Amino acid sequence: MKFLSLLIIFCCIVSCQEQKTKVENYNSAPSEAVKLKYAKGFSITNYENFTVLEIKSPWPKSESQFRYALQNPNSNINFNLDSINSVIEIPVKEIVVTSTTHIPSLDLLNETESLVGFPGMDYISSPTVRSLIKEGKVRELGKNEGLNTEVLLELQPDLVVGFGVDGSSKSLENIRQANIPVIYNGDWVEKSPLAKAEWIKFFGVLFNKQKQADSIFDAIESNYLKAQKIASSASNRPTVISGAMHKDIWYLPSGTSSEGQFLKDANTNYYWQNTIDQGSLALNFETVFATAKDADIWFSPSYYRTLEDLKIANEHYIKFKALRTNKVYSFTNTTGETGGVLYYELGLTRPDLILKDIVKISHPELLEDYQTVFFKLLE
Repeated sequence: MKFLSLLIIFCCIVSCQEQKTKVENYNSAPSEAVKLKYAKGFSITNYENFTVLEIKSPWPKSESQFRYALQNPNSNINFNLDSINSVIEIPVKEIVVTSTTHIPSLDLLNETESLVGFPGMDYISSPTVRSLIKEGKVRELGKNEGLNTEVLLELQPDLVVGFGVDGSSKSLENIRQANIPVIYNGDWVEKSPLAKAEWIKFFGVLFNKQKQADSIFDAIESNYLKAQKIASSASNRPTVISGAMHKDIWYLPSGTSSEGQFLKDANTNYYWQNTIDQGSLALNFETVFATAKDADIWFSPSYYRTLEDLKIANEHYIKFKALRTNKVYSFTNTTGETGGVLYYELGLTRPDLILKDIVKISHPELLEDYQTVFFKLLE
């Protein structure tokens, strides 16, 4: 009996030592902190046997940060859950994403087959994912603000990638309580186009494809900077107006927004390029008309699909030079098979294509052989 008691005590001591060692692995020195060139909202730190993914800005003005430990199934490290929000096995095999902006990263990483559910599938334009939907391999999950948790629990994905405006999603909380890991993706919170595009590295680490994600982003960055350099050689800078009226307010991008950055990098003279407001500017018609009635080009006039629709919406629009000279360009007519606007899906991941579109329109002589992807002349 004494021998048995000593054996039990010995096993307990060994067990405690092993537990301590496993937990302390998280506190060991990282083998590599992944360098991000533009993105501020997340970080990736590689350790010997696992990776820590930290989400620093899951939504605007967030005071919450989240840490996730990513490990392969054989690591079996027992993490201290006081410092880790969730432990996720990688590579992820089955995933649910909740924004069309997440779809292009799956496409580029050749991981669309891992997608098993999505809220609002008609908004998806990706031909690859649409094929999977037709084959019944992707389930409809309702709406983002009220995910069909019954279907989601039936699917039991390895991971749900969500996004939040303020972190108060009841659907995502219910999913977490069902022991399905949830990670917030804050790509849309980033300030610059390239910072948003760099979130492909977020998906790269989930699928154990960090190097591939790095390579894809490097190509996108290179294309973007090349287009910016080409635009800088233009001999003229066309004046530009953007946005349109909604009720009594004209909403247009501030100079520090991603849209404002595109117009600046395309070497245009955007009238509000020096504004520093967050997000959109809200101005009255008289202010916009007095400033930009003679603008050479009009980009993104809300959701109007034809010039006639634009004229009917507000009779005063005809007073703008860009409309009279048929220089109004919109991305709303470039849609997928079921009506999803391609710009909203692909544009965040491929800012190089957006910039080349604007350069082509603003300086057609510089990209003679290029065909625009998103922006088309409003007929």
